[in-house]
Amino acid sequence: MSDREDVHPETREYASPPCFMHELVPGYGTELVVQDAWHDVRRWRKAERKRLIDERLAVDAEERMARSLRIASALDLAVGRVGGRIVSGYWPFRGEPDLRNWAIKVIERGGRIALPVVIKKGWPLEFRIWGPGDPLERGIWNILVPSHGPSVQPDVIIAPVVGFDQANYRLGYGGGFFDRTLAAAPKRPLVIGVGYAGSRVPTIYPQPHDVPMDVIVTDQ
Repeated sequence: MSDREDVHPETREYASPPCFMHELVPGYGTELVVQDAWHDVRRWRKAERKRLIDERLAVDAEERMARSLRIASALDLAVGRVGGRIVSGYWPFRGEPDLRNWAIKVIERGGRIALPVVIKKGWPLEFRIWGPGDPLERGIWNILVPSHGPSVQPDVIIAPVVGFDQANYRLGYGGGFFDRTLAAAPKRPLVIGVGYAGSRVPTIYPQPHDVPMDVIVTDQ
């Protein structure tokens, strides 16, 4: 190649591309593409999460309760027998379906209710037995959780969804707690996502660490 400085850059030719690591190392550069794609997915999830939460908070309390009752009725069919089983519920947060009365009926029918507790960022959830009158305290995000009690492994996990897709993947709050918990569980429980029918999206763009629900129960 000539050393002349008056050769225009756009006409200058090279024997090989400036970077040819992709020719030597299979897959070189693909991790950058994956990182960029995951960045786009996280950005989309954040925007979609806000949209869906805003929509459900805009529904008045009476209508939300009516939808919660329809979800509770469908849950009876999805869960089946509860006697002698531990069912993990949740304390409703930011317009989630309120299933506390349904949880009390589970106890009346011989089941036990556990509530999830965030112990630490990046850790699986802990589940503690709860019953009416048991003391509660404010946990992460100011959600009420049992203030004490033994840690248990639920037979059934009821997981509230912000959104969900046709493959039963759940869009949550972004902490990854449920996915991490299911991946670490010594025995796979029955996992039921609950949410409003309007929270369905075509896909949440699931990643390898995402774990689908066994079934999604909605108000429809």
